[in-house]
Amino acid sequence: MNAEIKMHNPPHPGETLRALCIEPLNITVSEAAEALNVSRKTLSAILNGRANITPEMAVRLSIAFDTTPESWLNQQMQYDLWRAEKRRKSLKVSRLVA
Repeated sequence: MNAEIKMHNPPHPGETLRALCIEPLNITVSEAAEALNVSRKTLSAILNGRANITPEMAVRLSIAFDTTPESWLNQQMQYDLWRAEKRRKSLKVSRLVA
Protein backbone atom coordinates (compact mmCIF):
# COMPACT_ATOMS: atom_id res chain seq x y z
CA MET A 1 0.00 0.00 0.00
CA ASN A 2 1.49 3.32 -1.09
CA ALA A 3 0.74 6.24 1.24
CA GLU A 4 0.20 9.71 -0.09
CA ILE A 5 0.35 13.06 1.60
CA LYS A 6 -3.33 13.92 1.77
CA MET A 7 -2.98 17.59 2.63
CA HIS A 8 -0.45 20.08 1.34
CA ASN A 9 1.47 21.68 4.18
CA PRO A 10 -1.30 22.04 6.76
CA PRO A 11 -0.81 24.87 9.25
CA HIS A 12 0.23 24.18 12.81
CA PRO A 13 -2.94 24.32 14.92
CA GLY A 14 -1.45 27.26 16.80
CA GLU A 15 -1.79 29.34 13.63
CA THR A 16 -5.47 28.41 13.42
CA LEU A 17 -5.94 29.19 17.10
CA ARG A 18 -4.45 32.64 16.65
CA ALA A 19 -6.26 33.49 13.40
CA LEU A 20 -9.71 32.08 14.14
CA CYS A 21 -10.05 32.34 17.91
CA ILE A 22 -7.73 34.85 19.55
CA GLU A 23 -7.45 37.63 16.96
CA PRO A 24 -11.22 37.85 16.22
CA LEU A 25 -11.88 38.31 19.94
CA ASN A 26 -9.23 41.04 20.06
CA ILE A 27 -7.68 39.55 23.20
CA THR A 28 -4.04 39.30 24.17
CA VAL A 29 -2.09 36.09 24.55
CA SER A 30 -1.98 36.78 28.29
CA GLU A 31 -5.77 37.15 28.45
CA ALA A 32 -6.29 33.94 26.48
CA ALA A 33 -3.78 32.08 28.65
CA GLU A 34 -5.57 33.27 31.79
CA ALA A 35 -8.94 32.12 30.43
CA LEU A 36 -7.42 28.71 29.56
CA ASN A 37 -5.73 28.54 32.98
CA VAL A 38 -2.31 27.93 31.43
CA SER A 39 0.86 29.99 31.47
CA ARG A 40 1.46 32.62 28.84
CA LYS A 41 4.65 30.73 27.96
CA THR A 42 2.67 27.52 27.29
CA LEU A 43 0.13 29.25 25.06
CA SER A 44 2.81 31.26 23.26
CA ALA A 45 4.71 28.07 22.43
CA ILE A 46 1.57 26.61 20.85
CA LEU A 47 0.76 29.79 18.94
CA ASN A 48 4.30 29.91 17.57
CA GLY A 49 4.35 26.24 16.54
CA ARG A 50 6.91 25.22 19.17
CA ALA A 51 4.51 23.00 21.15
CA ASN A 52 1.76 20.58 20.21
CA ILE A 53 -1.89 20.57 21.15
CA THR A 54 -2.20 17.89 23.84
CA PRO A 55 -5.48 16.13 24.63
CA GLU A 56 -5.84 18.25 27.78
CA MET A 57 -5.19 21.46 25.87
CA ALA A 58 -7.72 20.34 23.24
CA VAL A 59 -10.33 20.03 25.99
CA ARG A 60 -9.39 23.45 27.40
CA LEU A 61 -9.68 25.02 23.92
CA SER A 62 -13.00 23.31 23.30
CA ILE A 63 -14.42 24.80 26.50
CA ALA A 64 -13.02 28.29 25.93
CA PHE A 65 -13.91 28.61 22.25
CA ASP A 66 -17.00 26.37 21.99
CA THR A 67 -15.32 23.90 19.66
CA THR A 68 -14.67 20.17 19.91
CA PRO A 69 -11.48 18.70 21.34
CA GLU A 70 -11.44 16.34 18.35
CA SER A 71 -11.14 19.27 15.94
CA TRP A 72 -7.95 20.45 17.68
CA LEU A 73 -6.44 16.98 17.93
CA ASN A 74 -7.29 16.28 14.29
CA GLN A 75 -5.47 19.46 13.22
CA GLN A 76 -2.45 18.44 15.29
CA MET A 77 -2.49 14.90 13.83
CA GLN A 78 -2.72 16.19 10.26
CA TYR A 79 0.17 18.58 10.85
CA ASP A 80 2.32 15.88 12.50
CA LEU A 81 1.51 13.27 9.86
CA TRP A 82 2.32 15.64 7.00
CA ARG A 83 5.71 16.39 8.56
CA ALA A 84 6.38 12.67 9.12
CA GLU A 85 5.40 11.81 5.53
CA LYS A 86 7.91 14.40 4.27
CA ARG A 87 10.61 12.32 5.99
CA ARG A 88 9.29 8.97 4.64
CA LYS A 89 12.16 8.35 2.19
CA SER A 90 14.79 8.89 4.89
CA LEU A 91 13.27 6.31 7.25
CA LYS A 92 15.20 3.06 7.42
CA VAL A 93 12.32 0.58 7.57
CA SER A 94 12.13 -2.93 6.16
CA ARG A 95 8.85 -4.14 4.71
CA LEU A 96 7.30 -7.12 6.48
CA VAL A 97 4.92 -9.16 4.37
CA ALA A 98 2.99 -12.26 5.44
